[in-house]
Amino acid sequence: MPTEIVLSSQFTENIKEAVSTGKKISMVTYVLGDMGEAKLKYILSTVLSSLNRTDLMELFYTSAKELIVNSTKAAIKRLIFREMSLNIQNLEDYEKGMQFFKFNLNERKFPGYKKQMQESGYMVKITVVYNKDNVELEIRNNFPLLPIEAERVREKFLNAKKYDNLFEFFMEHGDNTEGAGMGITMVEILLSQSGFDRRLFSIYSSESKKETVAKVRVPLVDFKKSDSSTEQLFVE
Repeated sequence: MPTEIVLSSQFTENIKEAVSTGKKISMVTYVLGDMGEAKLKYILSTVLSSLNRTDLMELFYTSAKELIVNSTKAAIKRLIFREMSLNIQNLEDYEKGMQFFKFNLNERKFPGYKKQMQESGYMVKITVVYNKDNVELEIRNNFPLLPIEAERVREKFLNAKKYDNLFEFFMEHGDNTEGAGMGITMVEILLSQSGFDRRLFSIYSSESKKETVAKVRVPLVDFKKSDSSTEQLFVE
């Protein structure tokens, strides 16, 4: 049987105090392990319980995990390119590195890069902002998207709109879900199945701020759908 994760009383008290005063809550991770997952789950459940919206737990927890995996991959990808002495800005080098990345890296290997991420300053920051009207989940990398990455994210958003459930997605892609946009598709489907507009999920990248932010914003009051031309990827 898996070992039960026990959070420290100081951590749980700090979260309860923050939620009682409506403060936003952030945590930083390099590679999210069992303890990190337990902390994430506690933060989300405490926030949602305070708003009487525990029905949104699956939406936020699953979305968070998918987006954290995507953000961790983006950081590790940069480490691998550096290890292989490839110029990530060069299209030929990028494609060469991505071939290695696609076939040689999976989530089980993530922990092996934790120390390198710390030493290189790469991190994933998770932030929950909430009030009686909205709950926002932000997953932030401290580097911007490359132009080719931004284009592929756009393609994944467009591709995600074809699917109403993950079964359809897996039937089409089979085992080749790596790089097919499963994380983006998963978040969109979760929003849709929960009765929300898919465009409440967006990704923002800023060269000037040196960051990329994936955001899921769920309104707790009646939501008026935005104009259908709204884009989900914003690049500054």
